[in-house]
Amino acid sequence: VVTATKAYGLPVDPRITARGPLTPASFGMSPDQFRVTVIAPNATQDVVGIVTTLEGDPLAPADIACRIGGFSDIEALEKDAGISDSELIESLLGKKNELHNNYQDFQAFLDRGGRIGLQHDPLLYGAYLLNPFLVRVEPAPMLVVNQGEVAVIKSYVGLPTLDTSGPEFKFGSIVQPGHRGIWREALRTGKYPLNPRIYAAEKVPTFILTLNWAEANSVAHNLDAQLSPIEGKSREGFIFKIDLQVQIHVPDTKAPKVISMVGSMQNLVNEVLQAAVGNHFRNTLQGLEAVRFIETRDQVQAAALEAISRYLAAYEVETRGVYIQDVTFPQELVNVLTRREIANQEKATFEQQKDAQTVRIDLEKARGTADMQAELAKAQVSVDINRARANARKAEADGEAAFVRVTGEAEGSRRRSIGLGDAAAVEALGLAKARGYEAQVASLGSTPTAAVAIANALSEGKLDVMPEVLVTGGGGALEGLAATFMRSLNGNGEPKAAK
Repeated sequence: VVTATKAYGLPVDPRITARGPLTPASFGMSPDQFRVTVIAPNATQDVVGIVTTLEGDPLAPADIACRIGGFSDIEALEKDAGISDSELIESLLGKKNELHNNYQDFQAFLDRGGRIGLQHDPLLYGAYLLNPFLVRVEPAPMLVVNQGEVAVIKSYVGLPTLDTSGPEFKFGSIVQPGHRGIWREALRTGKYPLNPRIYAAEKVPTFILTLNWAEANSVAHNLDAQLSPIEGKSREGFIFKIDLQVQIHVPDTKAPKVISMVGSMQNLVNEVLQAAVGNHFRNTLQGLEAVRFIETRDQVQAAALEAISRYLAAYEVETRGVYIQDVTFPQELVNVLTRREIANQEKATFEQQKDAQTVRIDLEKARGTADMQAELAKAQVSVDINRARANARKAEADGEAAFVRVTGEAEGSRRRSIGLGDAAAVEALGLAKARGYEAQVASLGSTPTAAVAIANALSEGKLDVMPEVLVTGGGGALEGLAATFMRSLNGNGEPKAAK
């Protein structure tokens, strides 16, 4: 029995006893290895304990770490069509250390199929009584994924690689969690007790990333530390520097493919983005005159945004903005631009002086107009008075004409109404008499009706008793009276003119 301070019993090898009193050093150990193993945070850094066992059967071919039971549980879960990648990751993170009391019961570890070498499952926070002759523990940082980033996992252990990216993706294998390769599901915000010896994590910012092609670097990250202002040459040969700012965004769901294509975010910036941005601006400036570039800066910036967006889209990266921050021109070009600006300012001064003289002319004109305001007002009043008188005379004449017209129309209407009334009365009287005669004829007959009519005429004094014309026809005196009555009806007692 060996403790941190003393050894009890006799070693099998007598040479160890010959070296002197038995201590941990006699067996190649330090006293600390015989003390309780404590896994605790290192200041502000979270850690896990990476375990290496020194006894057991060898690892299976192609394995670099031992996971009790292998990955048969993951293989069984994959047969469930409804299983999600997150559930597979949780199963991988689920420790099997409880099967052997966190390596403290080493015999149980061997009985469960534990093998010698690096172990898949690390130790979490706690104190452990471990046999230093059988188990070694090394602290390692825990994987911490902060808000605004994801961790793309490159797995060196697991089931055989089975690509799920499709035939069009030619940049490596994207696999389901539990297989060797790049996991298609990235780890999001959280702390994960992964063994960094067998799982490599590549963190990818998912917030909008600002990269500066300038002397000053971003304070939120160090990805643009190697970027510098872009040097361009105009068509005339002027060389000047451009400070540029580019904003990009990597969607969290696209992060595994981005890492599979470029390897890391640093490679994306240094190998892909730097070349694309630099070449675009150098090619653009070479086709423009320096002054033209200054005048069309906004158009150059918009064209750069479109070109870089199209280029980075092939890498599953979004471009959110391209901004020209500052341009450093050569001194000779600055002198030319300065002289041109002075000339423009002088021209503007002359234009302002011209405008001042024009305003002065308008002022004098207004002043003269103001001096004549009294006479203008008097003339205007006279015009208004004459116009009012003319309007009054016109209104009087219009009223007289309207009176005459209305009076004439009223008189004509009166006479027309009287005539129409008399005619209607005569017509009504005649129609009434005719209907009376017709009724008498229908009731008495024609001869009695005639006698009644004669009697009425005699009573009203409208018929002479002695006939002026004697009518004989064998019917007696009655026919003569009838003839006289008919004559009175035709001519009111007046003889008809001979035809």
